[in-house]
Amino acid sequence: MRKLILLVTLSVFVWGDIVAMDDVASRERAILLELYKSTNGDKWVAPWNLSEPVSNWKGIEIKNNHVTGINLFANNLNGSLPESIGELEYLEHLNLAFNNITGVLPKDIVRLENLKVLKLEMNRIKGALPEEIGNLKNLEEFSMFNNFLSGPIPIGFGEMKRLKILNLSSNNLKGLIPKSIGDLTQLEVLGLFENNLEGGIPEEMGRLVKLKELVLANNQLGGEIPDEFGQLASLKILQIQNNRFDSFKGLEMMDKNQFLVFDTDERDFNPKFKTLDFDKTRMADTKFEDDIEENE
Repeated sequence: MRKLILLVTLSVFVWGDIVAMDDVASRERAILLELYKSTNGDKWVAPWNLSEPVSNWKGIEIKNNHVTGINLFANNLNGSLPESIGELEYLEHLNLAFNNITGVLPKDIVRLENLKVLKLEMNRIKGALPEEIGNLKNLEEFSMFNNFLSGPIPIGFGEMKRLKILNLSSNNLKGLIPKSIGDLTQLEVLGLFENNLEGGIPEEMGRLVKLKELVLANNQLGGEIPDEFGQLASLKILQIQNNRFDSFKGLEMMDKNQFLVFDTDERDFNPKFKTLDFDKTRMADTKFEDDIEENE
């Protein structure tokens, strides 16, 4: 009987050690391994030691035995993202920016309903954004500038009521700016620089009263600047040059002293805004990352 009790006790200690090593759910660990293999993990700048607990893997955050954060910024990821990444239901932060990720955005990424930050800028991701992107209702930052995204901007973005930063600059997006963007009342940064967007600027964007930076340069936008721009009292950076606007009269509704950066093709209308030298102007494809990284 004593031998049996001793055996059970030893088994508990051994099993406890195994559980300690397996510090996340087995399925979540398997998904991380799929990410590692699909992006050539052995060639990363800082590859994972797969014999160690997941909590020791670079860039992985764990809470209550679940993966809540993945930060592999500038880590030489090469390859496509596995579809299974959409199964990490507890994930809150995903930062894979400044890598060489190819392929399309996994369609199941819209299942990450707890996600707050999605940063995939400076990669080589192609294809259209999922129509169901609005399912990410807790998202506060969505950054995919400098990729090869195509197709229209999904209307579903308007469902992300907590979104503060939306940067889709330097892609191949086309079509209209959806009116639903005006529903993002918490938005502070909107970057759509250097795409193939056309049509007018929706007057609904006048509701973005917390907007500080608006970069729409290098598109094919036309029509008039909406009078509703006069409501954008928080705006400090406005870049709308290299478009096809017929009238800039709407700019007269804005406070001439509110800007730090102001770029437009208008020559007759000279409101004497505050300006910065071009070399010091933080363009859309670099300025957002610089600012955000400084605050992290």
